Amino acid sequence: MLSGMRVCVPSAAALFGSLCHGCRSWARSLSFRGFSWSPRKISRWNSQDSIDLPPAENPRILITGGLGQLGVGLAEILRKQYGTENVILSDIKKPPPEVCRSGPFVYADVLDFKNLRELVVNNRITWLVHYSALLSVVGEANVALARKINITGLHNVLDLALESCLRLFVPSTIGAFGPSSPRDPAPDLCVQRPRTIYGVSKVHGELMGEYLHHKYGLDFRCLRYPGVISANTQPGGGTTDYAVQIFHDALSTGHHECYLRADTRLPMMHVGDCHRATVEFMQAPECQLSLRTYNIDAMSFTPEEVATEIRKHLPHLKVTYNPDSVRQTIADSWPVRFDDSNARRDWGWKSTYGLEELVSDMLSSIRDKRTNAGLPVS
Repeated sequence: MLSGMRVCVPSAAALFGSLCHGCRSWARSLSFRGFSWSPRKISRWNSQDSIDLPPAENPRILITGGLGQLGVGLAEILRKQYGTENVILSDIKKPPPEVCRSGPFVYADVLDFKNLRELVVNNRITWLVHYSALLSVVGEANVALARKINITGLHNVLDLALESCLRLFVPSTIGAFGPSSPRDPAPDLCVQRPRTIYGVSKVHGELMGEYLHHKYGLDFRCLRYPGVISANTQPGGGTTDYAVQIFHDALSTGHHECYLRADTRLPMMHVGDCHRATVEFMQAPECQLSLRTYNIDAMSFTPEEVATEIRKHLPHLKVTYNPDSVRQTIADSWPVRFDDSNARRDWGWKSTYGLEELVSDMLSSIRDKRTNAGLPVS
């Protein structure tokens, strides 16, 4: 999947030149972050058995929120490129055994700045991918918690990235737009004004990252993801989750009840394209980036259109529609398509999966998982 990708690894001078001068100047002014240190390390990968340092040109990467929809898959790709020991997954949940076997994993609470700082310092982190967040529907059900994780946690990560001169990636979302935004297509720069705490927190993150980049030289990078469709994780509380659940239902019961109207069109993307876009964007030279936040696009479809494509493989699929007022209102406020022309021009972004390829891959992957687990396939 990564063949032909431009691998552009910055030199030490590029990583710690004028950018870090600005970061260090800012960090020296921080009086509210009292520095302390403790010997917390990853026992398996920082043991005497693996004392050799990684090659100087390889980044050391920490992924927060690593047990969500995207972290494990991104870590797998990055480990193939930069070495298993150079990519550290983290979360506040206990990882399944296969995640522990695949590479370094640590506990990290994004609300605990001291814990994050220890991980960055002890493990010589140079890139940080910040995936910790509550998604749109879950966030609306618990605004106070969403505010803490999505905004306070973000500020901890921003402060740490400045202090330690990190290249920081924070994803944004289709949810960063609102009902007054252009809908077809939504450009990179336009009125946003979202109406969910998830969207508000993402716009806040976009603007804070851009501000800190221009004022202090923070290497902040952000992509607005469409709805991401993956066979590897269960839906996690987002408005576009139906586009994952429908495949599981098609292969289990043959019936899917959709919480959106049949004609609700939204931007979507296969997880493989999402991971590839993230890696290519993180590798892109700074001189190529005219923006700090980019849209990335792949396809747009409605529930009825994806159901029709699935029926080419599973003609028995039945879909009923029972719109949920909260999710339908959110979906109606979002764009139906992204304009990603800036990403295509600046760093060569181009999607590979269309609707036909996405449906074939999802059905094949979920069928294999159910068969391997001894579950019936409809």
